[in-house]
Amino acid sequence: MLPTQTAADTPVASNAGEPALPLELLELELSLDGFSGDAESFADAVRNAADQVGGDFLFDLPASGLAEDCLRIAALRVPNSEDGALSVVFALLDAEGAAVRVENPDEQTEGLKRFAEAFVDVLQRI
Repeated sequence: MLPTQTAADTPVASNAGEPALPLELLELELSLDGFSGDAESFADAVRNAADQVGGDFLFDLPASGLAEDCLRIAALRVPNSEDGALSVVFALLDAEGAAVRVENPDEQTEGLKRFAEAFVDVLQRI
């Protein structure tokens, strides 16, 4: 960090041309960084990572074209670093079954985000 730069001025994480990851996604991704399992151990690894960041594992299912180059997708709720509210995010197991990436919902996964939110609403009513 430069002497005149503060932590608030420092991007959380970025790749060339990509926006910085919010802190909660960075924490989750770091928790999953050492994933060395397979499709069977994916849900357990994601569940443990969600617990480590104070979030909730909702469900996982085959990606079925919802995201490029991935086998499975898991829906999680993680605390937002700004206000602590829980937000839906996705953990995706890559096509080789070797690495996990974390993403915010986008146009392609908006329907799955709405399903995850409805799933939470049903669980809260039970």
